[in-house]
Amino acid sequence: MTGDKQQGRQETAAPAIELRGISKAFGPVQANRNISLRVARGTIHGIVGENGAGKSTLMSILFGFYKADAGEILIDGQPTPIPDSQAAIAAGIGMVFQHFKLVENFTVLENIILGAEGGGLLRPSLARARETLVELAREYELEVDPDAVIEDLSVGHQQRVEILKALYRSADILILDEPTGVLTPSEADHLFRILRNLRNQGKTIILITHKLREIMDVTDTVSVMRKGEMTATIATSDTSPTHLAELMVGRKVLLRVDKKPARPGETVLEVEDLRLRDENGVERIKGISFSLRAGEILGVAGVAGNGQSELLDVLGGISPAQGRIRLKGRDIPLSGRRANGLARRKQGIAHVPEDRQRLGLIMDFMAWENTCFGYHDDPRYNRGALMMDNGAILRDCAGKMERFDIRPPNPRLPAQNFSGGNQQKIVLAREIERNPEVLLVGQPTRGVDIGAIEFIHQRIVELRDSGKAILLVSVELEEILSLSDRVVVMFDGRIMGERITAETDERELGLLMAGVSGEAA
Repeated sequence: MTGDKQQGRQETAAPAIELRGISKAFGPVQANRNISLRVARGTIHGIVGENGAGKSTLMSILFGFYKADAGEILIDGQPTPIPDSQAAIAAGIGMVFQHFKLVENFTVLENIILGAEGGGLLRPSLARARETLVELAREYELEVDPDAVIEDLSVGHQQRVEILKALYRSADILILDEPTGVLTPSEADHLFRILRNLRNQGKTIILITHKLREIMDVTDTVSVMRKGEMTATIATSDTSPTHLAELMVGRKVLLRVDKKPARPGETVLEVEDLRLRDENGVERIKGISFSLRAGEILGVAGVAGNGQSELLDVLGGISPAQGRIRLKGRDIPLSGRRANGLARRKQGIAHVPEDRQRLGLIMDFMAWENTCFGYHDDPRYNRGALMMDNGAILRDCAGKMERFDIRPPNPRLPAQNFSGGNQQKIVLAREIERNPEVLLVGQPTRGVDIGAIEFIHQRIVELRDSGKAILLVSVELEEILSLSDRVVVMFDGRIMGERITAETDERELGLLMAGVSGEAA
């Protein structure tokens, strides 16, 4: 068959998925509005949009978690009602969620067959599943130990288990919702190799993400959603990150931080021979030393799990440690009653933690309550020793919401009702507006959409330019290179090297992150 005939057959073939006029409302909120979408078989199709654009809702309808108020779903050109996830699986659809649906104390094999045992006798089912699992792993480069317990696996390997679960159930269509949100850069690269392999084997992939680099690297086609509507579908080769960002947000967006060269001042924070052992006696921080000056951003790069999180916890007063920390020449306690987050804030160290939902916010509490945590003994918030001035806190929260563009601007809304980006803004507003001497900020844009990323980066740079010192921890090398003035790289609890950001690149930092010595890198 000639190439022209092959192309003609592909153009006339029914799409793997077609959505026609899909609408879905939750009360007064219209999550999806008259959405139509065609996804060609054997392609990787990206769907991008800001948080709240309706991407996950649309895919949840396709996977049967939600029922559309209106519209039609076609699979391979045939109308296919999908009232629940079992119907979606029967139609050949699998979904890998951002937060995995695995039983942590079960083995890989047990998780794979859970809900698809295929009979009353478990042992034969396990034997058959083991054979199938080995074949799938070999065919799609999804190697994982069938007998490993889930809680002992890395996040990247847990994600492979989720993909294998879908393939074991004969999925021809895979939906991945923000699949790299919890992965290191190397794990993300391996995932993309897997996705390309799946596509080459004829599978159809739908990739939901807000990371434009990923879209450009791995997809064939990309659809853009904004405010519940589908605004564009474009061949990836015909667009650019800048164009996609503008379609997502509805305005021009700066994808790189616009900042002037730093003008570092005096040394503000000094760390000497810092050491930390966890509750099992394992040394997580192994004698690191560095300094941080006023008016600069010091980036801490590294693959997750190499001591960066523990460093933030020690500096923020969450974990006790050994060594020495000085703030403007004054020793800071590393253990005992005076080593806590409240004391750190009084000393001038503010902290935006890596996990905003676990350490930065109380999700059931309202926004106005969250904006005063850690500073609740401020005289502005109190009428006396035992009486808090809730009206003053509400007014203060309203001002923060306006200045940080927190949406919706409702101080009485629980934190859990805000999008991830707006939750992050609540934490940043609380910490930055205290005008700290040192700001500790971990993963500032994790799970945050493109418009909020631009805003958050601008606020961090503004704090630097006002003469404050910032310690930035991020697994995103692009973010480290864009924001930082200097960067140190951690590996296995040690600092492998220090670089001036303008004089290094991703390759050199990547070698340091892999444990290659500074001289070799």
